[in-house]
Amino acid sequence: MFKELDPILHAQLRLAVVSLLIGVKEAEFTFIKEKTNATAGNLSVQIQKLKEAGYIEVTKQFVNNYPQTTCKITQQGIVAFEKYVAALQQYLNVSESQK
Repeated sequence: MFKELDPILHAQLRLAVVSLLIGVKEAEFTFIKEKTNATAGNLSVQIQKLKEAGYIEVTKQFVNNYPQTTCKITQQGIVAFEKYVAALQQYLNVSESQK
């Protein structure tokens, strides 16, 4: 009856990162860190997990001698997010129908 929720997206910080990237398509690490209020270390770990899952692409480069990390949502990430939202919607619809 209930669809299984994607364990990659079910973690709060990973869901926040993907939700942010759905809206902007691409963002710098510092922007994501600021918007999610995450620590740099925790955010780095969660970004790596999203990258390994194929949900985001990560580009590292130097701009004016400073490191810059940019994250971009992939098509696979968009599909996974849409499925996750649809599964959550199913949970909500069942809950509403029982009232």
